[in-house]
Amino acid sequence: MLNHPWIVYATALLSVRIDRARNAPTRGASAVEWVIITAIIAGVALGLATLIRTLVQDKQTEISDQFGGGGGGGGGDGGGGEP
Repeated sequence: MLNHPWIVYATALLSVRIDRARNAPTRGASAVEWVIITAIIAGVALGLATLIRTLVQDKQTEISDQFGGGGGGGGGDGGGGEP
């Protein structure tokens, strides 16, 4: 089964790609640098999301306090029957 033409072809292709990757001059950021950059971006995004959430909740509390707690949902008995 290991002598099947597709397996021989895939093995040769992979060995050429691996050899090319190992001997290529380093260009750009390495995988570790990409992980660090991604972690920094994720941290900033999480911080901004937390800040925005806190600001929205503070404003919601402020508006709710101005209306005396609100949430009554209209007048009447709410039963929908005769007055």
